[in-house]
Amino acid sequence: MIKITQPKDIARLRRLALASQGLLCVEPFGRGLAGARKTVQHIGYVQIDTISVVERAHHHVLYARVPNFKPTMCQQLLLDRDVFEYWSHAAAFLPMDDFRFSLPYKHAIKSGQTHWYKKRDTQLMSELLARVRSDGPIRSRDLEEGGVKERVKEGVKREGWWDWKPAKKALEQLYMEGDLMVSDREGFQKSYDLTERVLPSGVNIQMPTIEEFAGHLLDQQLRCNGVVSLKGLTYLRKNAALRKAVKILIDEQLSQGILEPVQLISGEIFFIPAGCFEQPMSRLSNRLHILSPFDNSVIQRERLKVLFGYDYQIECYVPAAKRQYGYFCLPLLFRGEFIGRMDCKAHRKEKRLEIKALYLEAHTGGGYSADEEELVVSAFAEAVAKFSRFQQCESVTLSRVEPSHLAQPLQQALKACYDS
Repeated sequence: MIKITQPKDIARLRRLALASQGLLCVEPFGRGLAGARKTVQHIGYVQIDTISVVERAHHHVLYARVPNFKPTMCQQLLLDRDVFEYWSHAAAFLPMDDFRFSLPYKHAIKSGQTHWYKKRDTQLMSELLARVRSDGPIRSRDLEEGGVKERVKEGVKREGWWDWKPAKKALEQLYMEGDLMVSDREGFQKSYDLTERVLPSGVNIQMPTIEEFAGHLLDQQLRCNGVVSLKGLTYLRKNAALRKAVKILIDEQLSQGILEPVQLISGEIFFIPAGCFEQPMSRLSNRLHILSPFDNSVIQRERLKVLFGYDYQIECYVPAAKRQYGYFCLPLLFRGEFIGRMDCKAHRKEKRLEIKALYLEAHTGGGYSADEEELVVSAFAEAVAKFSRFQQCESVTLSRVEPSHLAQPLQQALKACYDS
């Protein structure tokens, strides 16, 4: 077992994790649409979220890794059938090559496991499925608009399959059970079609065994996280048999020398591919990353705290009076460490990015030197200028900075970036 006792060792482990996430290289997966495709394939999923304080999470995650990424590329990946939508630990874009690994959860939902709704209206689901089969893709908006027209026309007062809320629930239940898939989306307006009409030919639709599923999770997590834990491998998955299969697989690969354990000072144990700890570390650049709260690299908050010493919580779900940093703080990553957070909002009509509060925290083990402060200020200003353009904003305002003595240098650096 490798025991992590020195700062250089934890730095090596962190770099392994970040390099695996594609957050150390400038072009880890390529550019544009091809780069976005490879990114999803590598990191395994891109979480979809509705919050629009800044550009939505699924766009933000890809922007952080793919030069020349445009939000319209997500829809193109869906239309090209490079990805499909389903549930990972949350709603997500997933690589089409991984489709078969969505089948166990679909089977569990169809067999009675609850996802959103405890009661299923099987008659309504059957009627809705027949409608899609005969008439083609349907949107929840079609149900809403059509329902109003049908009720007015026929004078229907009772709840029926044209009642929007039950119909929408039935549509979502059919999606979760796997009878329907998302065939297209415009923003958050999704179109659903029969699964057999959405799936490309040649996609593997064989139900994986529990051992195959465990192997898939381990391979995926080692590829995209580099450093894995037993708990993290089955993050938010409640399947006891799957957890057991993952534990058995980890033990087998440890005994075969494929994996080796790493123990932190805290006692936490992670697993890495054997020999990778002795390999040269990825180089660090002076590029600062502004990440989404739903980024794959930060979504496991406990792992983030243990591995990076970064205590992070998204506070939009916290009552305003109890928020410490702000409604929607974005993690800041610089030179292999999470160095702070930024609460911001894109005012799209004004084309202005408002930074309500910026919190810069000292490096692990000590404060910033004058040279380090200058480097952080410059990197932050450059990152914000690019980030604001991604938000389609032409200006930025900065209200509050901690530590306060960095406020003036940051204002000057931001002005220089926008004036140039």
